[in-house]
Amino acid sequence: MDVLSDVVALMRTGRPVSARISWRAPWAQAFPPAPGSAAFQVVLRGSCWLIPPGGGEPVPLSVGDVVFLPHGDGYALADHPATPVPPPACAPAEDRELFASAAFEGDGAETVMLCGGYQLDRGRAHPLLTGLPGVIHLPATLGRDAELRAAVELLASEIGRPRLGADTVVTSLLDMLQLYILRAWFDAQGEACAQTGWAAALADPAVSRALDAIHRDPAHRWTVESLGARAGLSRAGFARRFTGLVGLPPLAYLTWWRLATAARALRESDASVAEVAARVGYGSEFAFSAAFKREYGLPPGRYRRQVCAPAPGQAAGGF
Repeated sequence: MDVLSDVVALMRTGRPVSARISWRAPWAQAFPPAPGSAAFQVVLRGSCWLIPPGGGEPVPLSVGDVVFLPHGDGYALADHPATPVPPPACAPAEDRELFASAAFEGDGAETVMLCGGYQLDRGRAHPLLTGLPGVIHLPATLGRDAELRAAVELLASEIGRPRLGADTVVTSLLDMLQLYILRAWFDAQGEACAQTGWAAALADPAVSRALDAIHRDPAHRWTVESLGARAGLSRAGFARRFTGLVGLPPLAYLTWWRLATAARALRESDASVAEVAARVGYGSEFAFSAAFKREYGLPPGRYRRQVCAPAPGQAAGGF
């Protein structure tokens, strides 16, 4: 798997949720903070304003615009910045439907939004995600991000008129949408000549080759020298370049990724602790358990029992 696909697979838990909502002016809707989740909004018809987290400057949104909020911050939408925003009337709820439709009738202009949310792993967010801004706004631009626009249209169609197989189709399209949003954002940052951070790391041929090697085969006995050779750089030059862009030295990131991959395997598979240890490159169960406990505060077996236990009251969505 490539780095971006890996990160999305790692950070997602549970299943996503989505809705097609129609508002008629005047209207305003507050969305409360939802820690441990991410949300998106897409304008399908009409226009509106985003009131960003912290009451920042309102952002005008028009047809085709996509907004992604990766950190679960609270925000609001309104037909006009001057429209009073009532207290939040909705919050992430248990057993939120995979997809739904709702309409709020009025006598003004109509705005139709595609809303969605993803539950994220609160325990160990990937640095790629934590480095994103609180609000990502992707304006609709003719000829740009054609895959993203196609996914939006397909998703809106499925939610508006569910048919046989809709559960599988909608879940897959939500996965695609999140990847397309992140891809469009990182592509835009690369074009803007970002010099640091994950946008620059993914756009850098040498560092991206090393990241790809780590993600494709975390169990391999990588060294700084072998990763540098894969990147086509000297050991010292590679270490400086990787650390400067990724924010961690190469072997520190390798260890972090191995343990994050192991944590996911413990949550989502029945593999034994010894099997998981071998899968991520540890020669002994003892060494793996010690490293895992240093990172997660619990030995692997106890971690599995704790995170897999039912959690009453856990939220299921982020919009």
